[in-house]
Amino acid sequence: AEKKIAILGFAFKKNTGDTRETASVYVSKHLLKEHAKLAIYDPQVPDAQVKADFEEYDALPQGFSFENRVTLPKNAYDACKDAHAVCVLTEWDEFKDLDFEKIFKLMVKPAFVFDGRNILNLPKLKKIGFQVYGIGQPMQGHVQMDNEKTVLM
Repeated sequence: AEKKIAILGFAFKKNTGDTRETASVYVSKHLLKEHAKLAIYDPQVPDAQVKADFEEYDALPQGFSFENRVTLPKNAYDACKDAHAVCVLTEWDEFKDLDFEKIFKLMVKPAFVFDGRNILNLPKLKKIGFQVYGIGQPMQGHVQMDNEKTVLM
């Protein structure tokens, strides 16, 4: 609860601002239900479209407003600042080229990366210090957000 999650990518695929049936709105809805605060950055989706999708998909839990649960930073670094986790949900090329050492320094520790598109170099991110999860990738252990004990799966 009250964890800040950076959502990188809101479009349903790269090189478009199209959000029809985007997985990002469903992931956001589930995270908000768990009382997360979201910082959503997408290089092509206009802020008004993100807000419209939240309304259309009824993504906000009852009693919460978009303004007090979601921010729309203008770049990935601002989205990741003070975040507990980063979720890559659209395979934008610019996300592969981010300075993850800089991002790690900006984040709350332990810092988590969830690569929903398998575009990131997970071993490199692990070396930096991230707890990393790639969709469809085997987990060898994880750190719980409320403490730093490793839990073997």
